[in-house]
Amino acid sequence: MSDKAILELDGKKFEFPVFKGPENETAIDISTLRGSTNGVITLDPGFKNTGSCESKITFLDGEKGILRHRGYAIEELTKKASFLEVAFLVIFGELPTKAELKKFEDDIKSHSLVNEEMKDIVVGFPKSAHPMGMLSSFTSALTSFNPGVVDINSKEDMYNAIVKILGKFPVLATWAHRRNHGLPLNYADNSLGYIENLMQLMFKIPTEDYKINPIAVKALDELLILHEDHEQNCSTSTVRIVGSSGAGLFASLAAGVSALWGPLHGGANQAVIEMLEAIQKDGGDVAKYIAKAKDKNDPFRLMGFGHRVYKNFDPRARIIKNAADELFEDLNLNDPILDIAKHLEEVALKDEYFAERKLYPNVDFYSGIIYRALGIPVSMFTVMFAIGRLPGWIAQWKEMRENGEPIGRPRQLYTGETLRSFLPFEKR
Repeated sequence: MSDKAILELDGKKFEFPVFKGPENETAIDISTLRGSTNGVITLDPGFKNTGSCESKITFLDGEKGILRHRGYAIEELTKKASFLEVAFLVIFGELPTKAELKKFEDDIKSHSLVNEEMKDIVVGFPKSAHPMGMLSSFTSALTSFNPGVVDINSKEDMYNAIVKILGKFPVLATWAHRRNHGLPLNYADNSLGYIENLMQLMFKIPTEDYKINPIAVKALDELLILHEDHEQNCSTSTVRIVGSSGAGLFASLAAGVSALWGPLHGGANQAVIEMLEAIQKDGGDVAKYIAKAKDKNDPFRLMGFGHRVYKNFDPRARIIKNAADELFEDLNLNDPILDIAKHLEEVALKDEYFAERKLYPNVDFYSGIIYRALGIPVSMFTVMFAIGRLPGWIAQWKEMRENGEPIGRPRQLYTGETLRSFLPFEKR
C-alpha cells in the first residue's frame, strides 16, 4: 500500500501520510487538511471513522472479536491475573513483579480513608438521588480535599495521585449505595483484598457478620477486569478531552463518570434487567419476545445482544458466561428473572435469525444478571461499571498528558442562518 493518500478537490490534489499500526490498522493523517485546503474539514458524526489519538493501551478488533491490553489477550488476563494486577498493567505498561504488586496494593490501601468532611457532602444528597450523580459529585469533590496540582513530569506525583483515587473511589461508590438505602457509611478494611473490601463496603451492616463468598469474589473480579479498558469509547474519550485542557485527574474522572451514566453507554446492563423484569411481568413467555424481536414493525429490542463495535461474539461475554454459570450453580439461586435470562440466551444462541445477524449476548447481558445474583441493586450497575473502568480512565489520562497531546477541539459544519440584520421588537 502507498505511504500517502491523495485527495482531489476543485482540481487540486493534496497528499496526506498513511500510517500502519503493529496490528495492520491503517490511518490517514489529516491533521494538515484544514490548513492546506484553506479551511476544508471532514464531517464524521459521532467520530466513528476518526482516530483522535495514538495509544499503546488497548487493541480491539471488532470483526475478529479480539481484545488485548498492552498485548495480553483478555482471555488470559481474566484467567491468570487479579483486577489490580491488570490495573497496574493497563496504567504502567507492564505486568507487575510480586514486589511491585504488593507495594501497589499496600499503597492503595494506605489511601482508602476518606476525609470525614466528605460525609457532609454525602448526607447533603437526598436518599432518592441516583448513585451515579452522587459518584460524579464525590469524585469532583476530591479536588477540594486535594487542591495541589499533580506534576505530570514527576513519576512520584503521578503515582501518588493514581493510588489515591484507586483507594478512595470504591469507598465513595459504595457510600452512594448506602446513602440510597439509609445505611451507615462503612470504612475500608485494609486486611481484605480489593474485591473483598468492595463487597464488605457495600453489604456489611454493623449488627451482623458478613461472610464473603469466594465464588462471588472470583466472578466480580473477572467482571471488573473485563471492564478495565475498551479503547476510545464515549467516557474514555471524555476523560481524554477534559484532561487535554489541563484539567486534573480527579476532575477528568468525574467527567468520565458522567459520560458513563448515559443509557447508551454504561446503562446497558441496567436495561437488560429491566427487559427481563418486563418479560416476567408479562408471563415469562420467552418465545413471544423472541418473535417480537424479529418483527420489524415491533419496537421491542432484545437488550444485551449485539455490540456497536464487535461484529462477532463479544470476547468478554464468552469469559463472563462461564463465571455466571459457576456463580449460579454455587449460589443455588431460585430467581425467575435469572431463569428467563438463561432461557433467552439458550433460545437466541440457537436461532438462525440472531446468528445470521451476529446478535450474540454481550458483556452487558451477563454483567447485569451477575450483579443481580450478587444482590447489587439495579441503580448500582453503572457504578460497578465505573469501578471496573477506573484503571482504564486513569491510564488514558496519564498517556494523554505524558504525550503532551493538544487540547481537543473538534470542528463543525455550520448549517444555520447566514448574516442577517437585527430586528427591533415591532418588526419581529
